[in-house]
Amino acid sequence: MALLQSIQNPEDLKRLSIDQLPELAAEIRAAIVEQISRSGGHLAPNLGVVELTIAMHYVFDFGHDRLLFDVGHQCYPHKLLTGRLPLLGKLRTREGMAGFPEPRESRFDLFSVGHAGTAISTAVGMARGDLLNKDSFDPKSRPDGRRVVSLIGDASIVNGVAMEGLNNAGTLRRQFLVVLNDNGMSISHPQGAMAQYFDRLRINPYYADLKRTARKVLDKAPGGKLIEEAYHRMGEATKAMLAQRAEAGPELAWFEHFGLVTVGPIDGHDIPTLVEFLAEAREFDRPMVLHVKTIKGKGIAFAEGDAEKFHSPAAFIVKTDPDSPEAPLTSEGCRVELKSGGRSFTKAFSDAIEGVMTRDEKVVACTAAMPDGTGMSKVMRTFPERTWDTGICESHAMDMMAGLAKSGFRPFFAVYSTFLQRAFDQAFQEVSLQGLAVRLCLDRAGLVGGDGAVHHGFCDVALLRTLPGAVITAAIDEPSLVAALEFMRTHDDGLSAVRYPRENVCDTFAHDDCPAFEFGKARALIEHDEPDAAVLVFGALAEQAKDAIDSLGEDLRVSLYDARFAKPVDDALIRSLLERRVPVVTVEDHSAIGGFGAAVLESAAAQGLDASRVRVMGLPDAWIHQDSRAAQLTEAGLDAPAIAAAIRASVRGGARMGVVVKRDEGRVGAEA
Repeated sequence: MALLQSIQNPEDLKRLSIDQLPELAAEIRAAIVEQISRSGGHLAPNLGVVELTIAMHYVFDFGHDRLLFDVGHQCYPHKLLTGRLPLLGKLRTREGMAGFPEPRESRFDLFSVGHAGTAISTAVGMARGDLLNKDSFDPKSRPDGRRVVSLIGDASIVNGVAMEGLNNAGTLRRQFLVVLNDNGMSISHPQGAMAQYFDRLRINPYYADLKRTARKVLDKAPGGKLIEEAYHRMGEATKAMLAQRAEAGPELAWFEHFGLVTVGPIDGHDIPTLVEFLAEAREFDRPMVLHVKTIKGKGIAFAEGDAEKFHSPAAFIVKTDPDSPEAPLTSEGCRVELKSGGRSFTKAFSDAIEGVMTRDEKVVACTAAMPDGTGMSKVMRTFPERTWDTGICESHAMDMMAGLAKSGFRPFFAVYSTFLQRAFDQAFQEVSLQGLAVRLCLDRAGLVGGDGAVHHGFCDVALLRTLPGAVITAAIDEPSLVAALEFMRTHDDGLSAVRYPRENVCDTFAHDDCPAFEFGKARALIEHDEPDAAVLVFGALAEQAKDAIDSLGEDLRVSLYDARFAKPVDDALIRSLLERRVPVVTVEDHSAIGGFGAAVLESAAAQGLDASRVRVMGLPDAWIHQDSRAAQLTEAGLDAPAIAAAIRASVRGGARMGVVVKRDEGRVGAEA
């Protein structure tokens, strides 16, 4: 690790010779694999951009120039080249390196980013800002001005926001570089016509000669003419492709329809070629797309062999061939054993949705580029004609499900809570307004652990509660998730949703029968005739609430209810408790603003009840950054000790509405 340890900032990188850069790339890969094997994290996407990242930092000065990441889960090499090697050992924790670009960490990170399709638009904004500030690069008047580079993957390029960004990028009258990282993958295999277009480029026999073509260009082009000559020669290659596949015609000049000069594809693992092309692109005074072909998981045999599985694995153990125990990670003799993490809600959903589709041939389902992440992969293999992966197109997926609902089907859309936000307009216009029964399965609801603030599912209830007729449920364990999906299957009166966390299912209530979901009714988990207090929990924090009640011993009689519904809430239960002056504590893994607790307060007000005995416990009005989910719950004041303290305070007559945010050495907690 001698070279990597010598890199404190990109200026140190520039002191290395180009011949040393492959060795540096190998050290970066080894460091990333070693850490992710211990902590988990994004592996294959980072391995695929090592040479590309090195080359970009070798050519540009991103302390001055602008580098905008799309999605951001490919930023580890960038972070290691910008002085954050000491933070790698605590990857995805508060004390260590975030798994996504994070401006709080470094001036080299411009945006906290974890959603796809945004980089071109934010880059256009910065490019326009630099123009207005008279700070942008111009080869004649401001040769030391700021350049702008956007790094985006081919599966992100089909996102609607990326299309809008490209449409505006072509109107710029200045340097603007879009580096298209074409690895043939997103998180899983990309979908749609655009993905097929890139596939045609990759499989065409001319592609095998493009690296050689690029080298000829580099050898022959006079100084300052590389891009123009490369553009011409690559154009000749693509014309030959057109002759072979006439039906593909206009696609191969696709980006140029947006007004962006397009060069490539070039080999994204050939550092000298990358450096020379980027050096010329650095001086180009028009918007450009540099199409770079990379291999997701590059350099590590097991990651290359299954880039989907190793996109973001849990911790793992590397096993080598017993006959070659010192074999490098690049060898085919290496294999890995993922550390078992228990049965997740995602796996429980996978089995449950398969059961739903088996029972009802009218059920169809889709996901947006997350078949493994949402657990849809299994059911997609079982029912290939009734399931779809739309690619990174949540808005399209929602509308497609609306169309299927209008056609008489019962559609389920499996999507991370954080990505639902991207389709809220469609949930409003094409689903709820039409009275269509689209069913949302919201994985990663609440705090998500190491992915941090960019991925927390903290506002889905608040968003969906505004939609007339929407029904919002939550699961506390696997049996309740199965019951929720069955309820949604037969609920044909409008939009419905079930939320569940990035967590293992608990068995705390497994010994109890799980009754069917009854519209707007809570389920009693612990019930006393004359309770000292009652806890209404919405979702998977039921386990923490039960632990809190157990810790109080027999001195307090505390009833516990699985609320099940945030819309509609159980008005009768709320009335019964408040009319008897029973203190009520609501608990949810969601923002206290607009969430389940707020719905309870609204119910009390609508019924003319005294809500002063209601205490709301939810996520505070503050960002909670990367760490373990358990640590985040403690920080938010939603662990068992905090719930127990809230119950005691309520019984003492200290109940008060709302959330008080506490700040202690930069950490945030919530106490209602």
